[in-house]
Amino acid sequence: MLRTDVPIAFVAPDGEPSELEIRINFGVFAGREATPAELDELGGAVMAEVERVTLVSEHRHELERDSETSLHQVRMDIPEAALPADTAEAGWTRDRILGLAERWAQSCFDARHAEVIELFPAEPRRQ
Repeated sequence: MLRTDVPIAFVAPDGEPSELEIRINFGVFAGREATPAELDELGGAVMAEVERVTLVSEHRHELERDSETSLHQVRMDIPEAALPADTAEAGWTRDRILGLAERWAQSCFDARHAEVIELFPAEPRRQ
């Protein structure tokens, strides 16, 4: 069973204020890594909105005292210079790119996915 409380794509809360960072929880939903061809497709779609983007396909390991998470994630970094100077227009661009990332990811999941097993316990582990 998949977790439904995990977003497919989201704006990173700890990103640099001068750039837009969007993270896509690819492995959580697809059960696999994004392929180079899929990343090229995402890059082409984003380039229709902005002049520059960096895509990073990464494995994240986040450790806390009571839990650990390992996942495959796609990170999209857009520098400030590639965003509109107008604050409202920059917000609209952010929203369009976020929606684009979600639609891209969903189309990848629909086209090809691995069986995903629920790896998240209902309650935190206790020691």
